[in-house]
Amino acid sequence: MRVLGIDPGLTRCGIAVVEGSIGRPLRLIAADAIRTTPDTDLPQRLLGIERGIEDWLDKYEPEAAAVERVFAQHNLSTVMGTAQASGLALVCAARRGLPVVTHTPSEAKAAITGNGRADKAQVGTMVARILGLDGPPKPADAADAVALAICNIWRGGAQSRVARAQQDFARKVELARRARGR
Repeated sequence: MRVLGIDPGLTRCGIAVVEGSIGRPLRLIAADAIRTTPDTDLPQRLLGIERGIEDWLDKYEPEAAAVERVFAQHNLSTVMGTAQASGLALVCAARRGLPVVTHTPSEAKAAITGNGRADKAQVGTMVARILGLDGPPKPADAADAVALAICNIWRGGAQSRVARAQQDFARKVELARRARGR
């Protein structure tokens, strides 16, 4: 399975593609960050993130997407930008009919390191070890996106099937609704 991992952010949106399955070696296809500058207007920043995600979807043709679930900490303005980037990731994947699963940061950290409170350095080190890389993907947001993709492959198989079934059901309901409306 080829999974697109997205660590949403307004300035740096980590993005990665990992291929593999449970019990088999995983392979990093690509990892990077989509960047926007704080001095650019918000709509243009969001458009840049959306275009970047769409480019990755076109180029790497993933079969599923894993997006970090947004949670509120202390800085609400940061959370708002992260939530907006997350929404774009969800919409881009859903537009293509991909099953989308969200994972909390602690869930991804636990899947990769065995510790849901691991720091970024620990996550990066384990991502490199799991994938047989010389070092963690850079920037750290890209390593986090890789961790999300790995988490989805290892833990998300059942979640992906449920998400796909929910999407299929929603499509059938919508088609039935449209047929009745004619």
